[in-house]
Amino acid sequence: MKKLTVLILLLTFISCNYGKNGIIAKIKNSSDKTIRNVFFLSDGSTKLEFEKIKPNETVEEFLDMTNNQKEDGAYGIIFERKNGKKEQTVGGYYTNGGSLNRKVFCEIKNDTILMKFSGTGY
Repeated sequence: MKKLTVLILLLTFISCNYGKNGIIAKIKNSSDKTIRNVFFLSDGSTKLEFEKIKPNETVEEFLDMTNNQKEDGAYGIIFERKNGKKEQTVGGYYTNGGSLNRKVFCEIKNDTILMKFSGTGY
């Protein structure tokens, strides 16, 4: 009986989080310097913010797109390098305010920004 109760609770927990509209953003700083004021966003009001990411440090967080505008668009990443230079890039695609992917891996290098999307949302 205890096993059945635990199984039901586990399935309930998984089902509550699995169907959420959004994407897991994993950002790795592979550059030589700390980056600051890092934003990962889908629209102006739906964003993740990290004060700083040190060299070889990785952060990961879920971008909840529940309140996203019901439009099509792309994801963006914006940050400042050590010298104060602001950089940004866009990539991927979402439609009707909903993510088509489950996860994005952003890698910041000294001279480039890479974005790799995985897992379809349908």
